[in-house]
Amino acid sequence: MSHSSRRFIPLCVLVAVLSWASAYPVVRLALRDLPPLPLAALRYALAALLAAMWLLVSRAPVPQWRDGPRLLACGVFGITLYNVFFNLGETTLSSGATSLVIATGPIMAGLLAVLFTQERVTGWGWLGSLTSFAGVAVIVSGQKEGLTFGSGAGMALIAAFCAAMYTVLQRPLVQRYGGLTVTAYVLMIGAFFLLPWLREGVAHLSHAPARAWWCVAELGLVPAVIGYAVWSFVIGALGAARGAMMLYFLPPVTFILAFLLEGVWPDLITLLGGVVVLLGVGMSRIKRDSKKAT
Repeated sequence: MSHSSRRFIPLCVLVAVLSWASAYPVVRLALRDLPPLPLAALRYALAALLAAMWLLVSRAPVPQWRDGPRLLACGVFGITLYNVFFNLGETTLSSGATSLVIATGPIMAGLLAVLFTQERVTGWGWLGSLTSFAGVAVIVSGQKEGLTFGSGAGMALIAAFCAAMYTVLQRPLVQRYGGLTVTAYVLMIGAFFLLPWLREGVAHLSHAPARAWWCVAELGLVPAVIGYAVWSFVIGALGAARGAMMLYFLPPVTFILAFLLEGVWPDLITLLGGVVVLLGVGMSRIKRDSKKAT
């Protein structure tokens, strides 16, 4: 990568973090006018349309048949199921608390990699995992519903698991086809399985205020398309490990955006649990293998 291109890395990191963080409060705003599942269908119908246009213009490679099942699973877990549970969770859970529960996704991805690959979890990894989930327990203790299947926290935790599955499943595909290409196909697949709720979404949107239209447009364009596009540039420049460190800024930025857009600030229990969650995620990334440093 040229020196001139590297100058844009900080800007791309900023755009990616801001765009992804915006999804949490904007979904909360959209849920005031639209049901959770139709909202997801509307958002990704727009994102899939933009992704299809990009695939045509860029003449991106068509995935091989042998990669079809994995690509299908990426779309189902990474888009369809993730957004179903994410939106359902945010009907009762604040955007800031949701971002902290979702922050356990990398922890889950590491544990899933142990099951599906030959990766090993270090002592720090196990300790970090326990610490992060203890942080989630602290956050849940401040919620009236607790941690049940139908609760906001329970739905957000399932969404985090879906995100972790997507992270593990997409790795070999990104190596073969590139991040942008894989993301475009995944957006289209995920949108396809949300089609049963699209008609209802259009009906609700036709009678919704301008705020709902703005939310759908922002969610379909900014987090789903722009966020992934600039993030691919960041990962290509910094690598996956260094790039992932930038995601620690997501919850704090979400808190700020939630305050600006919703007028909501997290309570003390949520903040305390969030510190524990992020501490655990950080601990899980400490490498015990000192040989790699020599």
